[in-house]
Amino acid sequence: MQIRGACHCGNISFDLYWPDGAVIPARRCDCGFCRKHGGVWTASPAARLTVALRDPQRVSHYRFGTGTADFHICSDCGVAPLVTSEIGGRLHAVVSVNAFDTPDLPLGETADVSFDGESEADRLARRGRNWIADVGFV
Repeated sequence: MQIRGACHCGNISFDLYWPDGAVIPARRCDCGFCRKHGGVWTASPAARLTVALRDPQRVSHYRFGTGTADFHICSDCGVAPLVTSEIGGRLHAVVSVNAFDTPDLPLGETADVSFDGESEADRLARRGRNWIADVGFV
């Protein structure tokens, strides 16, 4: 199933190829950044993500905490539709379900998650297992 998404102005857009028939899990992160931005994320290691940047110079990146993830934020509209993390030389990602443009998707109930107390090694291992591992920018 192909899911289209974007920031509000469309400067950062994506096509997420989700496994057919699979319910899309939604996770609400309780970190300070996600709480302030309404971050609700999804990923599947079986998914594929293609990201397009209309004007790459209008995209900023924000890192905090362990500094192992980049929030891609549109400098024009302020939306962060995806987060990436390089793990073992490979780019992994999660996408914001709030940035989805495709209607009538099989979204699961939103689960609250907390990663407080997780070591950097554990965090990277979890991302490597659960995040989208097939990520490309065009």
